[in-house]
Amino acid sequence: MKMFRLVKEGTRALGARKLRTFFMMLGTIVGITALTVIMAIGAGTEREVMNRVKGFGFRAIIVSAGGGRGPLGPRATTTTLREEDVEAVRDRVSGIEAMSPTAMKVGVSIKRGAAQTNALVFAIEPDWHEAWEWFTSEGAPIEAEDMASLARVCVLGTSVSRELFGEASPIGEYVQIGNVRFLVKGVLESRGTSPVGSDFDNRALVPLTTGLRRLFNQDYLSQIRILVEDPDQLEPIGEQVRKLLRECHHITPPEEDDFRVRTAADVARMVRGVSGTMSTLLTTLAGLSLIVGGIVLMNILLISVNERTAEIGLRRAIGATRRDIFTQFLAESIAITSLGMLIGAGLGFGASTLVGSMTTMKVVISWTPFALGLGFSLMVGLFFGIQPARKAARLSPVQALR
Repeated sequence: MKMFRLVKEGTRALGARKLRTFFMMLGTIVGITALTVIMAIGAGTEREVMNRVKGFGFRAIIVSAGGGRGPLGPRATTTTLREEDVEAVRDRVSGIEAMSPTAMKVGVSIKRGAAQTNALVFAIEPDWHEAWEWFTSEGAPIEAEDMASLARVCVLGTSVSRELFGEASPIGEYVQIGNVRFLVKGVLESRGTSPVGSDFDNRALVPLTTGLRRLFNQDYLSQIRILVEDPDQLEPIGEQVRKLLRECHHITPPEEDDFRVRTAADVARMVRGVSGTMSTLLTTLAGLSLIVGGIVLMNILLISVNERTAEIGLRRAIGATRRDIFTQFLAESIAITSLGMLIGAGLGFGASTLVGSMTTMKVVISWTPFALGLGFSLMVGLFFGIQPARKAARLSPVQALR
């Protein structure tokens, strides 16, 4: 009952100074709002990462031409991956379910009449469909007969098909890829967004032999896609491939690799690294907002103690103990930060919903920010409210009444 009375008196004191109370809770409102939005975007990013890794394949290894730590895609002029490397991996590495070498070109013009688009063009073997676990939704895939005859046939991604044919079926129609005319024999299943954020469906597939000899005029590969039988052996097999290619390319330490081996775990780390850095920065800014808000709260409460000395002296004179005064001012501090937390959480949920509806960012709204915000606000209220509460409790009744 006594505690209830103290809280009631503290609430009345805050209500009498509404503008001051608002300024005291402003830092908490800003900090909790930012924290809520950041966590919603972070959770959405995590979910998007897992979706993209699923698109990459949990059992997949990609060997790309060229060394370094840049993007997954190789440069057009990189010539360090050859068909002999593919044969070496096939012969000497066990535990592989499917493997497909690929040559690719970026931004190749694909035309059909007046319609035109630019896309990735992949020259592939028939095992590409198995290695990527990516099959046609319409028509037929690239087959062994196409390879043997250097057939001028292609399979389109859904984005390319839509750009050139709209909603009509492209099967049996002709398109011009670069300067070569191809018959469309299939359309790939839609895959959506790639692990690095590009459109997975903006592509066309042609037989590897046709692509190397008639379209690209080259004898080197861009990448090798490997699908392992056992997901638990993904990293060991990736290391076997790395060691074998170093041997084939006569690379010895301290020379750098002229190829890159990537797994789903590497892709996840890469995407999380970018989003994690941004989240850390924004979370730090939110934390600073809470600290600044706490400092403002403490200083305004200290001023409030000086202005309310008569009130404190009167309460002490009629029997209130130092503990009662301390509790009242600490309760006011906690009430301010708690109310700021509630307002900030509400604004944060609203802002997160707005960000999700008006941008391409993925957001996931949960109660986790609310729980963390409650904890942070209580800590800020306690930590920064102790000094003003202690100052008020130490006032002498006689001096306060004077």
